[in-house]
Amino acid sequence: MLADDPGASIASIAAAAGVDRRTVYRRFASREELLTAIHEARLTAIEQAIAEARLREAPVTVALHRYVENIIAVNRTWPVDLARMLTDDAVRRRRNASVEEVDAFLRRATDEGLLRGDRPEGWASVLLPQLMHLISRHMPELTPGQAADVVVDTLLHGLGTS
Repeated sequence: MLADDPGASIASIAAAAGVDRRTVYRRFASREELLTAIHEARLTAIEQAIAEARLREAPVTVALHRYVENIIAVNRTWPVDLARMLTDDAVRRRRNASVEEVDAFLRRATDEGLLRGDRPEGWASVLLPQLMHLISRHMPELTPGQAADVVVDTLLHGLGTS
């Protein structure tokens, strides 16, 4: 609900969840506290998705597909923007650690020849999250595995026929 309407009220969130707004306020003292809990849950899910992909030790192609599939599932479960929480130092440090882990993996993928080395530095780090975000939002009919197939193929081969 917050992904569709970031300004959604606690009352409307409670109604959508089938509970009274007092129930929500018993758990979260404020709307901001609720948002913090949501963002932290998303960040924890991202960290778990990265860990489960085994970016450092799994074969690059396997790790790439696992990572993409896992993140697509996270994006669909927690479709909220972490950018609003990056003012919190602890959240920003955790997010930056995740970004650094993925960036190191993408450098490994380039070093091992899976990704082209003749693109601007960091291009894969910019492109991959965008592809995952787009397919998460615009192709809900695909399972996370199917969506990962499309994203990985697009990342590795583009859209051209040659």
